[in-house]
Amino acid sequence: MSSKSLAANAETQVRSEPTAKKSFDDSTLIRMTKYTGIRLVTMAITVTIGVYLTILIANMGGYVDTIMRNEIRDNTTQSILANPSFRTLSTEAKQRLIQEKITSEENRLGLNQPFAVRSLGYLTNALTLNLGRAMQMTSDQGSKEVRLILLERLPATLLLTGTSELFLFFVSVFVALALSRKYGGWFDKFTIALSPTSAAPPWFYGIFLILIFAAVLRVLPFGGLVDVPPPDNKIDYALSVLKHLILPAASVIIASIFLSIYTWRTFFLIFSSEDYVEVAKAKGLSPRDVEQRYILRPTLPTIITSFALLAITLWTGFTLTETIFLWPGLGITIYRAIGLYDTPVIVGSTIIYAYLLAITVLLLDFIYALVDPRVKIGGGGSK
Repeated sequence: MSSKSLAANAETQVRSEPTAKKSFDDSTLIRMTKYTGIRLVTMAITVTIGVYLTILIANMGGYVDTIMRNEIRDNTTQSILANPSFRTLSTEAKQRLIQEKITSEENRLGLNQPFAVRSLGYLTNALTLNLGRAMQMTSDQGSKEVRLILLERLPATLLLTGTSELFLFFVSVFVALALSRKYGGWFDKFTIALSPTSAAPPWFYGIFLILIFAAVLRVLPFGGLVDVPPPDNKIDYALSVLKHLILPAASVIIASIFLSIYTWRTFFLIFSSEDYVEVAKAKGLSPRDVEQRYILRPTLPTIITSFALLAITLWTGFTLTETIFLWPGLGITIYRAIGLYDTPVIVGSTIIYAYLLAITVLLLDFIYALVDPRVKIGGGGSK
């Protein structure tokens, strides 16, 4: 082949490379856009179904409507009979007045419509984050707005769940990594022996902690968020909150710490036994480099998933644990809402959790592609 032909071929190849690169970028962008659209539609359908099922379950097959009608009838009857201005009315007139007010109140609450029709309205309001007003519960300021009730309790829940769950997550990962280096040691066997203790829920350990440290030793408070009356000084207030936080946070940590360490330790041991790890060791890499490149890096997607889902659970709180410690968070709020059949509060908490979960799952797909080159967004295979 002549030199002119070689030069022409080289020039053609150079000119075609940007076009090929542009075509690759365009196809990747189209695949990502299509994949994102499909995921958004799928998650929207999933959230809608989940919220609607929550509305149906919270209404208990119409039982809540019956409770509301009975309460309206009782309250209206008592208010009419106790009103001095109506005492001169005849029995028939009182009954007509009572029935008129009952009908008016039922129409105001929408109870005159079938629940199937009202449930669609509830669903629309829930999906648009129009959480409405609670039926029974109020905030500390006296508001019935579900949004204000939940926002008022959110800081206490974030304090408890954030402190305990973040401590639990990071300590479990680092201790498990240390145990995987010393497999079969006494502390490894100790952790395995105590892992069944996680079968008991946090509130179970909370009861014993209250009995020991609050009732017997009297060194920590029984419950609540802060001393009564609360300290005026900010530093003393923070120390009081910290003192009240010790027992509920300890109950959460004790209930999960050993099983969490055992799970992560087993996970790290599985990757430590892979052939490529042995090859890396044979090449003379230091244990630290082997651990960072060939053990931690492949497990990074799982670690990120666990941390992201942990962040979602911060919203829900610990229902029974908060209840026994009288911790004024979302957990005890949902517990009271269930006891009072307060459907708007239950649905409001559920819809926010559903949105957070859907957004997290969507973001995780893209984060996986960033931390793990083997993962291709949109299902594209690696080359």
